[in-house]
This record gives sequence, C-alpha cells and structure tokens, in this order.
Amino acid sequence: MVSKGFTTCLWFDGQAEEAANHYVSVFKDSKLGRVGRYSEAGPGPVGDVMFVEFEANGQKFMGLNGGPQFTFNESISFQIFCGDQDELDYYWSRLSEGGAEVACGWVKDKYGVSWQVVPDGLQERISDPDPEKAKRTTEAMLSMVKFDIAALNRAYAGE
Repeated sequence: MVSKGFTTCLWFDGQAEEAANHYVSVFKDSKLGRVGRYSEAGPGPVGDVMFVEFEANGQKFMGLNGGPQFTFNESISFQIFCGDQDELDYYWSRLSEGGAEVACGWVKDKYGVSWQVVPDGLQERISDPDPEKAKRTTEAMLSMVKFDIAALNRAYAGE
C-alpha cells in the first residue's frame, strides 16, 4: 500500500470557503483547490459549499462545512516557526485579527483555530542541557503573550 500523505480536515459551520481564502491570503506557497458543493443527496442545501481544498505554506487542508456539532479547541493547534521578529509579528497580527491573543505565543483566529507563532530555536533553548539557560528562557516565555525574540535571547544569554 502506498500512502499519499496527509491532509488536515478542518470542520467549519458554514465558513469553510471564507476560511480557506483567508489562510491562502496569509501564508506563502498557498493556493485554493477543488470546491465540492452539496447535491440533492444533501445533507446541506443544494449548491452550498460542502468542502474546499487548499494549501497553506505547502500543507494540504480541506475545509468541511459540517455544521455546528463540533468546534475547535486548543487541544489541536498549528505551529508556525518564524525566523525573525518581523515574520512573527506578521503572522501574529494576521491570525489574531478578529480572533484572540492567548498566551505563550498562542493565538486563536477568527474561526476558532489555534496557532502557535514561535521563534525558530525556542524549543532547543527551553530544553538546553544547561538548566539555568533553560530556566531563564522558560520563565521569559511564560511571561509573554506574543513572543519578543530579543527578550527571549537576552534571557537565554543571562542578560
């Protein structure tokens, strides 16, 4: 058996096409794909969007208009690793617009999807073999909502 990889399915209550267009506008290397519509077979109104396929940052997604039964929660999130503060600020502002800033680099977008906007190398720093470096970096991280890369670097360096 040959796997064709993974596609993440995101369950929406009528906003799948709007969300797909939003994510494609936020992320580089993104594009819209097929749009499937409900037929006479249902369960939605004929012609309404059932699903929309899209890629964001090269990752495959399908937005499904499944109804109000299920909603997003923080137990599933997407991590975006950023090379510098400008990139981090860009994703933070675009994804928090109409949503909510949470804590420790987490943001919930206007559709309820959780994102972690994280500087490259943070995980290595909070798990550094030097326990003092790891402790300082972790304490700095836990005090932040949106990450300040310069402040994290200072904490790691002991400044």
